[in-house]
Amino acid sequence: MATQRMGLRHIEAFRAVMMTGSMTAAARSVHTSQPHISRLIAQLEAITQFALFDRNGSRLTPTLDGARFFQEVEKTFLGLAGLESAAAGIRSFSASRLSVAAMPRLAGGLLARIVAQFKLEYPDVMVSIHSGNASTVHNWISSGFCDLGLAMLSGDAPGIQVEPVLAMNCVAVMPRGHRLARLARIKPADFAGEPFVAFTSTTPLRERIDAVFAKARVERQVVAEAGLGASICALVGAGLGVSLINPLAAREEYEVNGVEMRPFSPAVPVSVALLYPPAHTRTRLVTVFSRHARALMLEEMADLRARPPAARRARARHDRDIPR
Repeated sequence: MATQRMGLRHIEAFRAVMMTGSMTAAARSVHTSQPHISRLIAQLEAITQFALFDRNGSRLTPTLDGARFFQEVEKTFLGLAGLESAAAGIRSFSASRLSVAAMPRLAGGLLARIVAQFKLEYPDVMVSIHSGNASTVHNWISSGFCDLGLAMLSGDAPGIQVEPVLAMNCVAVMPRGHRLARLARIKPADFAGEPFVAFTSTTPLRERIDAVFAKARVERQVVAEAGLGASICALVGAGLGVSLINPLAAREEYEVNGVEMRPFSPAVPVSVALLYPPAHTRTRLVTVFSRHARALMLEEMADLRARPPAARRARARHDRDIPR
């Protein structure tokens, strides 16, 4: 006959009796029947080979051996509580660190909002935001210096893992009160002869925008160049000229630099993507942060589409100005 082994159910029953003082109360505390508790205690006494309780009618008094055994049981339960605490710390990424890279405008705007929302749920995670130009961000991700990145892409990003999240089209931006702000949609011909603030010639987006105007045979007057969307918007807001830029950056600058934005045709697509080091297995922390980032980006894009900032107002003004 096989010897019965001590199990967790025996220990839980014994501890419940010790804590409540009776088989009946113990049964209620662990949501079972009193005969089941009695059977487990009897089995435990057979396993330990000593009496756990002195019985005087319905009253139970722990024996000296039973009291000593209870002390060991409590040590075990304290250890289990420590394991539960450790598991909770692992689950909430306690004392974990995460490094995220982005270009300045995304780092100070969209990424900052993502981090703030993430910290509400995981306050013990130390998140470091690293801001640099496109080349620097690419190097940080490809080398593994940063765990992940957030970027606006208009072309390939070799040497890193790319996970597109949003696809959107560039919008036209212009100073407040500019004549083009009266139009609901901008075409290349509308920019003919206009002072134009362009991206620097080394950026893929500059090449794509130049190709659009070349195909339409429209010449712009490029008066300034900048490598960052925020710089372009600042120059536009200062009245230096007009430009094409991604809609997220345009919205960021809408309140700050006093720019107007309008849809532009033909489409000049860009995408917002999450970037990961090559051939790295993503940790659970990176996966959870990415999920938060993706959700907030989709939410903000939905809001951007639902809020027709100026285009509909321009159309309304245009319709009011048409003679009846």
